[in-house]
Amino acid sequence: MINITIPNNNIPERTYIIDIIFKDFLGLNYSLEVGSIEYEIVLSNEKELTIKDTFFNKYLKELAYLKVENIPKSIKELDIFSASFFMLTRWEEYVNKNRDSHNRFPAYESLAYKEGFLDTPIVNELIEDLKSKLLALDSSLVFKKRVFELVLTHDVDEVKFWKSKKQLFRIVLGDILKRRDVALALGRVKEYYLVSIGKIKDPFDTFDWLMQKSEEIGVKSRFYFMSGGVTEHDNRYDITTQKILIEKIKSRGHIVGIHPSYNAYNNFEQFEKEKKLLEEVCECKIDEGREHYLRFEVPTTWQIWEDNGMKIDSSCGYADKEGFRCGTGDEFSVFNILSREKLKLKERPLIYMDDNRLANERVYDKDTLMETITRLKDKNREYGSINTLLFHQNIFAVDEIDYKGIYETVIK
Repeated sequence: MINITIPNNNIPERTYIIDIIFKDFLGLNYSLEVGSIEYEIVLSNEKELTIKDTFFNKYLKELAYLKVENIPKSIKELDIFSASFFMLTRWEEYVNKNRDSHNRFPAYESLAYKEGFLDTPIVNELIEDLKSKLLALDSSLVFKKRVFELVLTHDVDEVKFWKSKKQLFRIVLGDILKRRDVALALGRVKEYYLVSIGKIKDPFDTFDWLMQKSEEIGVKSRFYFMSGGVTEHDNRYDITTQKILIEKIKSRGHIVGIHPSYNAYNNFEQFEKEKKLLEEVCECKIDEGREHYLRFEVPTTWQIWEDNGMKIDSSCGYADKEGFRCGTGDEFSVFNILSREKLKLKERPLIYMDDNRLANERVYDKDTLMETITRLKDKNREYGSINTLLFHQNIFAVDEIDYKGIYETVIK
């Protein structure tokens, strides 16, 4: 048994991060006491590791650290516990109020981006360093076995491309008058007709293909459906008309989750209403998903998910940049920084999204995209971590790039 003694301040915060690191990441049993000046870790062989507290001892009053001026200038200023707490709880996003046009905390505002470690699972890196120090003191320690896992998710923003003859007319008119491409216009008419009579699938209907690809490598695809909303960004399909599709997904052993509407990230009632409807259509319990537009608010969104009985949120990826928003790809129990409580809800951070850059920064070079996805995947593989990818099922209809080819290569 390992005995850990912590300083007598910020106890809920310290208790949370000690538990996450030692129990969840390292798989070590420990006892916890209060009363030291620094972090004192005494191993079963009575050898001791002392880690200097470089953060919480500066803020003795409850929640006194939660100020924008207390964001560190460098992650290197922090001890392993406060650095990991900083990344996992995302308290940085609570005190830094800068937001983009969708009220999201942007990657370029984060310390990880500014310091150049957004593409590094810094929490895993810090824990590996701690692991090495512990092993140097006691080589008999046995740590939790870590295994790389690929998690494939698909936010279903739209179910089909072709919705009406009016839409067809508008697009064809654009092909002729704006793009001056009669052949393209005729091709659209033909595609619309063949889809309407069931001869070919709608361009956005890649559900069977995605499930097949997942089954080939022995994993499950996760399809996150929308079921409501009150803004122009929502209601692109009626979830009650998707029972056959959802039943097919379930029957093949894949997972149905929720993709809450644009405003549900900070609205309990809206989230509750949408979850209830989706469960009625699915005839199953919904316990995981991801917020629409990756809208996320610390700690409100996590608390809403907790209070609605959700098990896993996967919203913590940046809309404008791939990488490790939480400093890890691993699932971890989240912490409400205001109530100072560890929640049952787990966060499964999103590492890469198929189209996660601003419109004028989007990358359509296949080799560049492949290099980016592979580099991040290799980082997760190095630490036996989880690599969560988001490919919208309708992205494969994009003409500019061979997303199908990219997807097939990446998952294999």
